Amino acid sequence: VSRSFWSASLLCGSILCSGLATAEVPQAPAAPTAPAAPATPDAAAATAVVESLHDEMLAVMKEGKALGFDGRLARLQKAIEDRYDFSFMAEKSVGLAWKDLDAAQRAQLVDGMGRLAGATYAGRMQDFSGEKFETLGTQAAAQSTMLVRTQILESAGKKTSLDYRLRGTPAGPRIVDVFYDGTVSELAMRRSEYSSLLKK
Repeated sequence: VSRSFWSASLLCGSILCSGLATAEVPQAPAAPTAPAAPATPDAAAATAVVESLHDEMLAVMKEGKALGFDGRLARLQKAIEDRYDFSFMAEKSVGLAWKDLDAAQRAQLVDGMGRLAGATYAGRMQDFSGEKFETLGTQAAAQSTMLVRTQILESAGKKTSLDYRLRGTPAGPRIVDVFYDGTVSELAMRRSEYSSLLKK
């Protein structure tokens, strides 16, 4: 790969209500509480998710020409679907419009986002020119997420940072955003694109 790869908050809280409990006046029912936010992913587990994705990407790059686009797509589609939380990303990408979508439309959007990601990866993993990934460290981030900081080193010596944000899920840590060069958020870009499309 001779060019750069690529260019949500969870609001959670509870309301505690109380009433006077007497023989004559029943206790006021407690107001429903919002679902608890997922626990912050373990740093080692989050790192393992990112590094295993990088390993698969490098393996595909090394066989890129032989595999062709369809072969690369077949290998990468499952790899990214196993490591990304596209349901979360789709909901945050469309924002308030998510509540207006029915179950079938939501499923279609999640599927489309996953297929778009797979095709994007497959299109960029055409060949291998000595690139390698390095993990730089982890840090806890907002809304109970974990940031795994990495960089890609190209053969010419160029370094590009890729920081992955992961959230906890029942299946383990999953990627919900990628920051290219430290500033460009994949999720923010998708939200801008989808918001414009939905308005039209």
